[in-house]
Formats: sequence, structure tokens, C-alpha cells
Amino acid sequence: MPTVRVATAEAIDEPAVLAAAIRGEPAAFRALVRRYERAVFSQLRGVLLASGRTALVEDLAQETFLRAFRALPRYASDGRAKFSTWLLTIATRLALNELRRRPGVSFDGDTMDLQPAVMGDPDHDAPLVGRGIEAAVLSLSPPLRAAFLLRELHGFDYADIAEALDVDLGTVKSRLSRARARLREVLGGET
Repeated sequence: MPTVRVATAEAIDEPAVLAAAIRGEPAAFRALVRRYERAVFSQLRGVLLASGRTALVEDLAQETFLRAFRALPRYASDGRAKFSTWLLTIATRLALNELRRRPGVSFDGDTMDLQPAVMGDPDHDAPLVGRGIEAAVLSLSPPLRAAFLLRELHGFDYADIAEALDVDLGTVKSRLSRARARLREVLGGET
């Protein structure tokens, strides 16, 4: 089979690239990393930031891609989820497992107490409103934050979130409802 050539991260023939990656072609691996690295980094950062473990984001992103590439033949034969859904599931589970393995920030089930240094990064270039929203999202407990980010940032449907987090559909609905209620409370709005 011919080697897959990829011009840009946005313009790939995903089925062909996945087939090439399964065959072990390095260019295909690079194409998949380029296409999905931002989504993986943003999910990992979103789940880990409030815990102060952003230094682990790069390591966990690498681990996400390594696990995905090792398991590509199983993914291809399964065919239940889109590749992006499957990849972000791996990233989310790695982040949540990290938080369970070495808990550093306590939470009461729905919210976390954040230190000001964790919430506001002076080098961060987000507008003030964006920082407020980010701080509100970071105030959510890791399980609520993971579900919220998968839904609102990555567009997962409820069933995909349930699979990603290994919980039932009712739990997903409850977590998203509680997350949204908490955000309305923190942001002081009616949304």
C-alpha cells in the first residue's frame, strides 16, 4: 500500500491515515498527533489545572498518544467511536486516574477550593471575562469538570461522555446539570 502523505493537520483523509498508522507508518502517526494534539492538551489541561499539575500535561499527552497508537488495531476492529472521541477518552481517563492516584486538592463532590495562584496565571493572555469563566470551570470537581469539558469543549454527546468516563448515562446527566448549576452560581448569571 502507498505511504500516506499529509499536507496539513486539517486536511487529512482520516480513514487512510488510520490505516497507515496501523501499518506503522511514522508520517501517519505524526499526522494524527498534529491533528489532535490541541484537543488532547486542552482536555488534559482542563482536568488537571485546578490540581496544580499542569507540568504533567505534556507527559500525559505523550502517554495518551502512545496508548492510542498501541491499541489502534483494537480501535479499528471495534469501530464504535470516532477516533477523536476514543483519543479524548484515553486522555480524560489518564488525567482522572492521575488525580485519583495522587490527590493533592480536596473537593466536596462538586467544587474545589482553589488557591489564587492556581486560578490566575499572569502570563495567560485570556481576556478578563475568559479568566472568570476559566476560574469558574476550574472550581468544579474533577468528575464534573471532565464531563463538562467533554460536552462543551469537545462536543461529545451524552453517550460518548458516559463511555469516556465509564459511568452510566444518568450519572452524566447529573454531573452536567450540577456543573451548569455551579457555573451559574459562580458566574452569577441566568444561563
